[in-house]
Amino acid sequence: MKPGRFVYPFPFFRLMSLSFLAVVVAAPLFLGGALAIGQETVLHNFRNNGLGGASPRGGLVADAAGNLYGTTTTGGSNNVGTVFELLPNGTGGWKEKVLHNFSNDGKDGNRPSGALIFDAAGDLYGATPYGGAHQDGVVYELIPQAGGGWKEKILHTFGGNANHMGQGPFGNLVFDGAGNLYCTTEAGGADGGGTVFELMPDADGVWTEKVLHVFNTLEGDAYYPISGLTFDGAGNLYSTTWVGGLHGQGTVFELSPNTNGSWTQKVLHSFSHNGIDGYQPFAGVILDAAGNVYGTTEGGGAHDGGTVFKLSPRADGTWKETVLHNFQNNGSDGYRLFGGLTLDPTGNLYGTTSLGGASNGGTVFELKPEASGAWSEVVLHSFNDNGKDGSSPFPGAPLIFDSAGNLYGTTVAGGTGGAGTVFEVQPQGPK
Repeated sequence: MKPGRFVYPFPFFRLMSLSFLAVVVAAPLFLGGALAIGQETVLHNFRNNGLGGASPRGGLVADAAGNLYGTTTTGGSNNVGTVFELLPNGTGGWKEKVLHNFSNDGKDGNRPSGALIFDAAGDLYGATPYGGAHQDGVVYELIPQAGGGWKEKILHTFGGNANHMGQGPFGNLVFDGAGNLYCTTEAGGADGGGTVFELMPDADGVWTEKVLHVFNTLEGDAYYPISGLTFDGAGNLYSTTWVGGLHGQGTVFELSPNTNGSWTQKVLHSFSHNGIDGYQPFAGVILDAAGNVYGTTEGGGAHDGGTVFKLSPRADGTWKETVLHNFQNNGSDGYRLFGGLTLDPTGNLYGTTSLGGASNGGTVFELKPEASGAWSEVVLHSFNDNGKDGSSPFPGAPLIFDSAGNLYGTTVAGGTGGAGTVFEVQPQGPK
């Protein structure tokens, strides 16, 4: 029996889905050194009031002016999600502007999950895992209009032929240098295990899908890719699958282009639930300048709270895994990692946990490499679902930096409106 659409492993993820070099930030990265406990500020509280969005489940992207853009999975005029912009109001606050209300009308996508990306002209691109003509998701473009509004254009509708088309793009899109878009679908393909696809525009503005790889649900193969993709400098693509691999606990994979236009998949690491390795990576991966791959796992490790891992290429073509940190539910550390990582130029890693911390609302953390080869963790913020702070930073969403070194992200719950927040963390604390 072929698998169906992905179902989230925890109740609040299932509720939110109803059945999830990729983000380009215009502002430069932080260039500072050692960090201390951070100071958090809630920039916006979402409310499911039929006007603004609610429950942001993707990350953020910033424009050159410092405005923030993102998506919500519910809320808006049709309660199936929005694209929003947050603009500084000049007095220290931020104002939400809804750029698009998604609709369950059989054409538009709905319940967007991944972050947005800009093109050079200032258009926004994203994907939804649901909606469209076949209810299997769409890729869309939002084009700013001279009058101040934004116009949506559906670039591709998924489904309708599960023998080769993907279903349900949950992750973030990524451009190549020629303007083609790439992402994954968590289901579909000939065996139902998901796909990697490319969308190519022609001179008339029509986009054509090409399936680069179909995942196979046979034992030992990788399948169910939930996150977006990352390019390396040679044009290879990297990401994760939630399950599959030699031990059934997920993989990190690489797709390499061939001269004949085909692509070859290679599993770089198969995760194992063995008390040492992490298992079930939910988010995608990032690469450093040396070609090392970094990512997170939802569970596993020494305390079964999830891990941050590093994969290093060997001369013989294999990859060595190093667990950089084992998370644990001990009342201070975070645990359950569904979000991706962000790397600063000095080699420090930043991310979020969906649970744990001092109030069990999740954390923002920093991992810093030491001269000994070990990595030390600092919890920059513990979220507190106290009616003010947000809680549960959402799966798959990496943090972004501004030019002053502050971190920005979203939570799916909490805040004064109970429907999530946009937050800022100053890693060095109050200035």
